[in-house]
Amino acid sequence: MTEKFQGYLYLSLAMVMVGSTVIASKLIASGLPPFVATALRFAVAFPLFLALMRLTQTSWPKLERREWLILLLQAGAGSVGYTTLLIAGLRYSSAADAGVVIGTLPVVSAAIAILLLGERPSRSTLIAIGLAAAGVLTIVLRPDDGAHHSALGIALVFGAVVCEGLFILINKRIRTPIAPLALSTIMAGMGVGVAIVPALFEAPSMQVVAMQSLAAVLYYALVPTIAGFILWYAGSARVNGTEAAVFTALAPVSAVLLAFALLGEPVSINQLTGIGCVLVAVLSLAMPHLRSKTTGQTQS
Repeated sequence: MTEKFQGYLYLSLAMVMVGSTVIASKLIASGLPPFVATALRFAVAFPLFLALMRLTQTSWPKLERREWLILLLQAGAGSVGYTTLLIAGLRYSSAADAGVVIGTLPVVSAAIAILLLGERPSRSTLIAIGLAAAGVLTIVLRPDDGAHHSALGIALVFGAVVCEGLFILINKRIRTPIAPLALSTIMAGMGVGVAIVPALFEAPSMQVVAMQSLAAVLYYALVPTIAGFILWYAGSARVNGTEAAVFTALAPVSAVLLAFALLGEPVSINQLTGIGCVLVAVLSLAMPHLRSKTTGQTQS
């Protein structure tokens, strides 16, 4: 097995795990409030990340006060905002619908960079944004067949995607290099701190906590958060950045397929069309970079 093939395998597994967070969030939504579940997720993940840092002898970054404040904002948007909005959205929408919306993350990140950073979009970026929007619209603009397909649920999930896009954007404001493991550890620790206060207000309203919801939180913390991190960076170390970015397109596919296989959700033609639009959007973002890299290798 070649080094690059190993990288592709690790990245594929990591993105399947990302897709599985939609299924886990759907199970969590049925039995736990969003902030309680989010606080529990990071409370489980944080000490494990600390252990990984000690095991790998990863050092803490030396940051300015301004940069710590930026990281706190990052944790609020990407860590807590993403998780809570995803769980809240899945109370109303199906996991398959949410999977399609989650797949728009690379395109939403590009759109945020255009709107907030003033970056000039290329033709391929504009096409990708249009395709991603079309993909979401295919599951929003259809006859209402119940609460599981509500526009509110899809809007909340899309809000989660915007939060994750802001997470990526805010990260560019940090000047000091931070090791990926250290950043994940900081985000988990701050995630507990940000989520714990609203979680305390949610706790009194809890009646009976379903065991499947607690099991889903444990899965979310251990598998996609910890194992997914390890697999993603192990894969990224073996391929270039553009190739790694292409694999993010597997997340919505795995979410829809897992929703069908594990939750028994039907897959409609609208969802398949939406996935097709999102996949083409992500690939259209990556293709110009892949072509330029291939041309450069040919000329060298």
